[in-house]
Amino acid sequence: MLNGKKLIVGITGSIAAYKSALLVRELVRAGAEVKVIMTHAAKDFITPLTLSTLSKNPVLYQFNDNADSGEWNNHVELGLWADALIIAPLSANTMAKMCSGVCDNLLMATYLSAKCVTFVAPAMDLDMYKHGTTGENIDKLKSLGVQVISPTSGELASGLSGKGRMEEPENIKAFLDSYYRRDLPLTGKKALVSAGPTYEDVDPVRFIGNRSSGKMGFAIAEELANQGAEVTLVAGPVHLSLSNTSINRVDVRTAKEMKESCLNHNGEADIIIMAAAVADYTPAEVAEQKIKKKDEDWSIPLVRTTDILAKMGELKKKDQLLVGFALETNNEASNAQGKLERKNLDFIVLNSLRDAGAGFAHDTNKITIIDRDNNHDDYKLKSKPEVAADVVQKVIEMMNR
Repeated sequence: MLNGKKLIVGITGSIAAYKSALLVRELVRAGAEVKVIMTHAAKDFITPLTLSTLSKNPVLYQFNDNADSGEWNNHVELGLWADALIIAPLSANTMAKMCSGVCDNLLMATYLSAKCVTFVAPAMDLDMYKHGTTGENIDKLKSLGVQVISPTSGELASGLSGKGRMEEPENIKAFLDSYYRRDLPLTGKKALVSAGPTYEDVDPVRFIGNRSSGKMGFAIAEELANQGAEVTLVAGPVHLSLSNTSINRVDVRTAKEMKESCLNHNGEADIIIMAAAVADYTPAEVAEQKIKKKDEDWSIPLVRTTDILAKMGELKKKDQLLVGFALETNNEASNAQGKLERKNLDFIVLNSLRDAGAGFAHDTNKITIIDRDNNHDDYKLKSKPEVAADVVQKVIEMMNR
């Protein structure tokens, strides 16, 4: 959910500032663009160099960067740039300033100018946190729309034990994820996606495979996650990476491994989209050593693999949505319709190899979606991420019926 977000991390004077370095790293790894604003007191606890290295941006802590040139940090522009302001740690001092509108540093000026949501993670000693004014200030922040990430209990810097520890960076990131997911149409849903080819080994060197790149399945997994779903992606041997780090990726090689992994995750899935090109046949035996070339012809006995999509259709529960793909070269619509009915699908995504730019290896695809009510929706040639958005939109529509 944080991929592509523009985030400002504000750091105040607290021993917990060391955790801010870990938070910045977590946010950058999630795909966010991060800028750091420190108070002067924060520099007593952590260096700007550390945070600049991790954020890949200069650290800001004063209005005037260069008195001779007149360069300055525009708090208004910073407030407009950000999708969110996260002040972590939030000291008691800065909390009081936020509540009273004191504007004596760049961080406070940016906070008062910001039109985006503000998150705060308080950090202070036990008795400071328990003080009545702290409770009043937290209530005031909440009334102003500030999202408060409550501190946890544990050993504090003073040696006391109790509530006041800044929440751990990975939990702050999870809080942000949950905030941005809350209004998405697939929030709370679990999705299982298969993608890519399978390789069926002949010997340690050779295998039987197909030309599937996995691009379509990966794009669907990304789009499902972008719409709030908790996604597990079972991927055959492909050379692709995911930009959304929340996706649980399971790498497999053979049809048997893909079957086992899909069946393992099937029971908990609300949405199942089988976009993988699974081998229909596999060698009856796999040679332990490389098979040497001979003068005579060579034949390989093959046996059927398990039809994973059909198995999913057999196991399908009433509240599950099952989607398959059909890559056809002739009688496309009738073949896809038959597959939909035989395998108990809710809808099927049809590709035709006769359409230029569709099918394996391309960055584009041209699809027809056929649903269980025999509705046929034809789409023009689009990029695979755009096609994924169309497929997921159909999922959302059918989930809402």
